[in-house]
Amino acid sequence: MDSVIEHTKPAGADFAPALPADAPLDMPVQSLWRKPQRRAVETRPAGLFLRRLIVIGGAAVMTYFAAQEMFLVLNVAGLTLLESLVLGLYVALFAWIAFSFISSCAGFVSLVLRNGKGLGIDPAAPLPELATSTAILLPVYNEAPARIMAGLQSIYESIKSTGRLDHFHFFILSDTTDADAWIAEEAAYLALRERTGGHGRIFYRRRPKNTERKAGNISDWVRRFGGAYPQMLVLDADSVMSGDTIVRMASGMERHPGVGLIQTLPIIVNGSSLFARMQQFAGRIYGPMIAHGIAWWHGSEGNYWGHNAIIRTEAFAAQAGLPHLGGRKPFGGHILSHDFIEAALMRRAGWAIHMIPALSGSYEESPPSLTDLAIRDRRWCQGNLQHAAVLPARGLHWVSRLHLLTGIGSYITAPLWLIFILTGIAISLQAQFVRPEYFTSEFSLFPVWPAQDAERAIWVFVLTMSVLFIPKILAWLALLTRGADRRGSGGMIRSFVSMVLESVLAGLLAPVTMLTQSMAVVSILTGRDSGWNPQRRDDGSLPFREVLHRYGPHTLFGLLLAAGAYAVSVSLFLWMSPVLIGLVLAIPLAMLTSSRSLGLSLRKLGLLRIPEEYATPEELRRANELYRQLAPLEDVPTEAMEHLAADSSLRDAHRRMLPPPRSMGERPIDADLLVGLVKMEEAASIEAAVKDLTPREKAAVLGDHRGLERLAALAR
Repeated sequence: MDSVIEHTKPAGADFAPALPADAPLDMPVQSLWRKPQRRAVETRPAGLFLRRLIVIGGAAVMTYFAAQEMFLVLNVAGLTLLESLVLGLYVALFAWIAFSFISSCAGFVSLVLRNGKGLGIDPAAPLPELATSTAILLPVYNEAPARIMAGLQSIYESIKSTGRLDHFHFFILSDTTDADAWIAEEAAYLALRERTGGHGRIFYRRRPKNTERKAGNISDWVRRFGGAYPQMLVLDADSVMSGDTIVRMASGMERHPGVGLIQTLPIIVNGSSLFARMQQFAGRIYGPMIAHGIAWWHGSEGNYWGHNAIIRTEAFAAQAGLPHLGGRKPFGGHILSHDFIEAALMRRAGWAIHMIPALSGSYEESPPSLTDLAIRDRRWCQGNLQHAAVLPARGLHWVSRLHLLTGIGSYITAPLWLIFILTGIAISLQAQFVRPEYFTSEFSLFPVWPAQDAERAIWVFVLTMSVLFIPKILAWLALLTRGADRRGSGGMIRSFVSMVLESVLAGLLAPVTMLTQSMAVVSILTGRDSGWNPQRRDDGSLPFREVLHRYGPHTLFGLLLAAGAYAVSVSLFLWMSPVLIGLVLAIPLAMLTSSRSLGLSLRKLGLLRIPEEYATPEELRRANELYRQLAPLEDVPTEAMEHLAADSSLRDAHRRMLPPPRSMGERPIDADLLVGLVKMEEAASIEAAVKDLTPREKAAVLGDHRGLERLAALAR
């Protein structure tokens, strides 16, 4: 086992630069309303038109049949206004799930037949040689350094084991705003170079201003260094990938010069809480089938999920410079969900975008609780709703527009389901309590009574539930055909019990998520911005008071719905019980699913288990081993100024990693820096300076050579 060292060697004349020489690459901002010159797509799979006809046509046929049945349910004595609304909502929502159903069925066939390789990338073939250089980019934002360095070191060592390390450089691209986290990052980076010997191969860059968030972080790198690297592989802070997979992706880009992006299927791992284990089980069992389905009919018009994908730098620079959207936040400003748009713009210019689901060795982590998922979803929701402004852009491929609509629909469907439920209750209340004293605009001797065909309604319900749950059963059946995955998931019986358990818990949480997302949509539409907060990765627990504050409204809403349903009839109350139970029990469900002990107990029983826990891949095992070694070093928080004052080697290395001093008129004046420097001059000690400086002032001072000189003076 490699040892972990806390300190780097003294930074002297042999200090390796933290960045390579600049290799600028122009990345112009794109116009949404002017089509670029388009190149021919060379990697379109055969029969793509027929595949899309099967998926879209099949969904349309299913929706037509379901709409007809629902019409017969409601049109017993003519349609009322509320019944017409229910019919319209049902058709829209059923079309959504029918589309996913047909795509999943296609994925089932592709998965069972062991397809999904694409671009000639065969994971079982001998490892190819490489001719070009690839940059591996790790954007970070106020993350725990131990986690990101453990993952990156594991990737570094895995690539080294392939014998192709000379073709890769690694960049840690920090957007960290917290000064303490920033200095800890630098110390961890220097230690990483010492452990791996990656001097001149592993680089670190921090942006003082994190303009445009992750998209701005990547585009800043492209404009400064992109000219030296034909490909870039973008990671997330919790990403781990195998060297074998990375080499095959880079080779695929070399062999197919018309491909702009290759996306892998990241597998969720390392879940310990019940919620995280649910997410990783669902992703591992259902995810491959879904990925095979979309790869089957997307073809060369695939999508980009923002990480664990390799991108042709030339294509990205030429086409993916994102414009600012007009108007005020939350819809105006820079684009938050940038990945869908970047893929659409590259495809608009003729670059192929491919998903290769057969590539394994790509991993990420899940939010540890329902609350953490909701916080992340709130930001994604705002970003996806922004896509409405991009939909009319000129020259987009129709499949790219469909991707944007899918992103919007993934959040808009939540309030639609909510309205559907509320309208159904309103119809029942109307039939129970409101006298039919209204007439249609046409002459009629009788009023229009709200009436439904109850027996047919049951069959429509069964049809809808079948469309929702059959894909899960198909994914389980596909699992049984893969011996290693079946054994790794606990065998046939345990994996089935796990599927049932996940389905029950997901069903209880679904109405809670529905209401949470509906509230997020309303909040965004009324102008509230989501902000940008770092994600929690391990612990999903929250104090009871905060859980009560977050989920108390869900419980109250559930009680009101229950009262309304019971006022109509006991049968309606029982019919709605799955939705009501989830809402009324939102608080204990949030507490229960965030439990780490419960999640680990189920793991011991072999439930919600995934193959990567049964036979852990080497790169994942190594990343977890390194994290266990490094994490204790972060147990005691280190204040940045005290850390630099106590460690002159780190202070010297930090100074060398700073950008050149500001020249007169070169950049806008930084008010935080000016005030911070004055406070530093007036401080009698480091402790006094720490107490006086605001977080923004401290970060500004530590990013300036004059601030460091004053810090060194106070340290003497």
